[in-house]
Amino acid sequence: MGFNCGIVGLPNVGKSTLFNALTEAAQAEAANYPFCTIEPNVGRVPVPDARLDRLAEVAKSAKVLPTQLEFVDIAGLVRGASKGEGLGNQFLANIRQVDAILHLLRCFEGDTTHVEGSVDPIRDAETIDTELMLADLDSIERQLDQIQKKAKQGEKDAIERRNVMEPVAEALRNGKPARAVQLTPEQQPVLRQLHLMTSKPVLYVSNVDEGAVATGNKYSEMVAERAKAEGAGHVVISAAIEAEVAALTDPEEKQAFLEELGLNESGLARVIKEGYRLLDLITFFTVGPKEARAWTVRRGANAPEAAGVIHSDMQRGFIRAETIFWQDFVDCGGESSAKEAGKMRVEGRDYTVKDGDVFHFRFNV
Repeated sequence: MGFNCGIVGLPNVGKSTLFNALTEAAQAEAANYPFCTIEPNVGRVPVPDARLDRLAEVAKSAKVLPTQLEFVDIAGLVRGASKGEGLGNQFLANIRQVDAILHLLRCFEGDTTHVEGSVDPIRDAETIDTELMLADLDSIERQLDQIQKKAKQGEKDAIERRNVMEPVAEALRNGKPARAVQLTPEQQPVLRQLHLMTSKPVLYVSNVDEGAVATGNKYSEMVAERAKAEGAGHVVISAAIEAEVAALTDPEEKQAFLEELGLNESGLARVIKEGYRLLDLITFFTVGPKEARAWTVRRGANAPEAAGVIHSDMQRGFIRAETIFWQDFVDCGGESSAKEAGKMRVEGRDYTVKDGDVFHFRFNV
């Protein structure tokens, strides 16, 4: 699987509470003091997908296995983290390892101590962004001089890296994240190799109190405006409520509780879905009497790459992919009927996987 989102934010904004709810397990201690999370906690969560349930129902599958995302609870950053303040260096290293950043912002008043002394989500966002940009700038500047020298000598790889690093460094000096720099598709892999924290996609999550969970509040509106301006994602949740919802085991009881709060689905479901979208992932399915299973690939993957997600032998020995769109599979009542109705396609190596494809891979090794 290997796709993960790091939950970041200042101390005491609700990261561990959110993480506990996401993983439905108290793997991280939630306490009213800074740095209660000393090591990053990792949990995998299923991605809600009604299509998988319908496919399993039609195929009468014995097991239903959803695709998953990994969430990493990273301890709170503070002002000066880029210079080692708090537990900065350790946590900055943890952020570098994730694929996307879930930035949790405190948007509620209350007795819980705020490290800055007051509630201001935009200030908090800027504090985190500044520390990440300073750390990224330091990383680039330590490499740039040597890369420029090699580029002057005509080294092709160095020229490619310089042409990415120079505009990124300039953006960071001007207080802009690396992801704001316009690069060509060919330059994007070079940017990824730099492992810059501010190049990662961001999902802002406004953590509000129970009374504002359905409508948001003045603080979450400020965050929504910031997210829109940046082209980032945004979700409003109440981490405390989500912890209560996660503790309920009966689906009908969960739904009734959510409806009382004016919600159609849990905030966690929206966070998971948005995190999935943020990483530009799509889902394909394999369906049979033993199991119906969802699999994850990046958008743009071809059929052999999708087969490789299941097993490397299937990619290496790929012959063809027999493909039915999930809705056709359901409407026709299963694979055999879909095939008789002409809804099954035979695709080769160059086929680009579509979200919702149901695959049967043919391979030989």
